[in-house]
Amino acid sequence: MLRLLLASLALLPAAAQAETLYVRAGRLIDPEGGRVLAAQVLRVEDGRVAAVGPDGAGAVPPGAKVVDWSDLTVLPGLIDCHVHLADVDQSNNVAEPLLHSPMEIAFIGARNAKKTLLAGFTTVHDVGSFRAYADVELRNAIERGDVPGPRMSAVGAYVTIPGGGGEVTGFAPDVTVPADMRAGVVRDAADTTLVVNRLFQNGADSIKLIATGAVLAQGTEPGQLELSPEIMKAAVDVARQRGSWVTAHAHGAGGIKAAINAGVRAIEHASLIDDEGIALAKAKGVWLDMDIYDGDWIADVGRRDHWPSDMLRKNDDTTEAQRQGFRKAVKAGVKLSFGTDAGVYPHGLNARQFKYMVRYGMTPMQAIQSATTVSAELLGRSKDVGALSPGHYADMVAVAGDPLADIAVLENVAHVMKGGEVVK
Repeated sequence: MLRLLLASLALLPAAAQAETLYVRAGRLIDPEGGRVLAAQVLRVEDGRVAAVGPDGAGAVPPGAKVVDWSDLTVLPGLIDCHVHLADVDQSNNVAEPLLHSPMEIAFIGARNAKKTLLAGFTTVHDVGSFRAYADVELRNAIERGDVPGPRMSAVGAYVTIPGGGGEVTGFAPDVTVPADMRAGVVRDAADTTLVVNRLFQNGADSIKLIATGAVLAQGTEPGQLELSPEIMKAAVDVARQRGSWVTAHAHGAGGIKAAINAGVRAIEHASLIDDEGIALAKAKGVWLDMDIYDGDWIADVGRRDHWPSDMLRKNDDTTEAQRQGFRKAVKAGVKLSFGTDAGVYPHGLNARQFKYMVRYGMTPMQAIQSATTVSAELLGRSKDVGALSPGHYADMVAVAGDPLADIAVLENVAHVMKGGEVVK
């Protein structure tokens, strides 16, 4: 019997045996401690960090597998809490989503996921695509290893009123929108309870509410409240029952405060937030996920490519106000996650936002913490991502130069590792 057991163990695949590698870091940014450590070695076992300590004699065993980044700065893999991977840009044509099949969206999502990963973002919160569950299926494909991409949290579909900021709008009235583009449409609290339960049943990790109008949706205004407090509370109640949470797209000050009072965990955009809203977010521990870069992209590319004038007007109305709100939120000590709305501008350029965060009040370390520890906490994944202390996934990026001296170096990552595998 013992011989049979030993023989069967010998036939186990190599993947079942522990794999160990060592990463040499010239400088290691530790966002948990807000410090930089010189000449460190990270021991990685089965895709997670097992130990971190000073480099030197005996730090790496002879013959060990080594990733040598000793001339680079290493930091945890970055997190973007506001992306749209499995979708198409609708800025120049609001009906653009109608022109692409679900199969095409799947391939587009795979391409966008790879670009995002290679840019150093190893975890993302995908907050919706017009084709319902396209983000869920992309997440599943990445987890199976079918396509390369970041670790994903998905919402399944936008929860929105008919004709609201989460709908495809701007086409002729007799055009029928496919049912999978309206999976999140709600009319009252009872309807919301059914829809939100259905989203979770079909694989959503969390819920995305469109609380106010949107900049890039025709027929809606950013400052206008669209979802009632009752609808938002119904969504929050279902999410809590399922051990999950809700984020709300909200530009207008009234919509921001209504969503916070309804119990959402985070506010996206927060463009027109007022002092009362900032104080409320601080008091209730709500994250603000403010995409303060892409207003410039919309203004420049939108005017060059002749985007609809109402979109450009709404962007002008919100961009500077949002940045001043961000500056106030930094001073107030509100939790600010890193969210870019990638998809409005090309995927892979996510790190362009770092210099805007520094320009509008953050230190470089605070900006890095926003895209690591702070965002990991928002996603409820602090034990797995956002840091490189033992137990975390070996998700890391390496850059030439010092991000604390010039945060823009994060726009050009030299190497990316996800789960102990070097992907760039």
